[in-house]
Amino acid sequence: MDTSVLLINVMLYLFLPLWGIAGFADWCCHRATKIEENTGIKESLMHSLMGLQMGVPIVLCLVFNVNVLILLICIITWISHEVVAHCDVRYATPLRKISIWEMHAHTYLGSLPLYMLTSIIIVNWDHFLQLITFDWAGNMSLTLLDEPHATPGYLTYYLLFMAVLCIFPYTEENIRCLKAYLKKGK
Repeated sequence: MDTSVLLINVMLYLFLPLWGIAGFADWCCHRATKIEENTGIKESLMHSLMGLQMGVPIVLCLVFNVNVLILLICIITWISHEVVAHCDVRYATPLRKISIWEMHAHTYLGSLPLYMLTSIIIVNWDHFLQLITFDWAGNMSLTLLDEPHATPGYLTYYLLFMAVLCIFPYTEENIRCLKAYLKKGK
């Protein structure tokens, strides 16, 4: 089997699900420490921002052919995710207990995007070389994949999986924190 196919399958069936599971574990830790009572809406919004920062390039890579544009988006969102992650932990640490379980979840939430980005670069090495040599002509458009990665239903199932494990819980966290914020303001 081709190494590129193996790397894509590792991303689809190991890295992406693990990222969702780690996000859910992190949410459970936030709920246990009642972030609505300490770090509140500011930290909760940082969590949602980080989810978007990684969700956008994931969906782009699952729907479109990777080219210079997609790689640029992946690299920029990964860097911005790391900056926000640093700000998140720096903000939360003095205001609430961060358990050992939450630290472990953060390990996965920080390392898996790097592993995925590195794998995407390896699989799309020619486009990466075009990116770093500024040979961008004809590589700055969004072109739908001819055939989806994995099974035809993978994207639908993955998005449902992420909705249940991350989107719904973090939406609930935002609502919970917003309610606490508004209650304090009265």
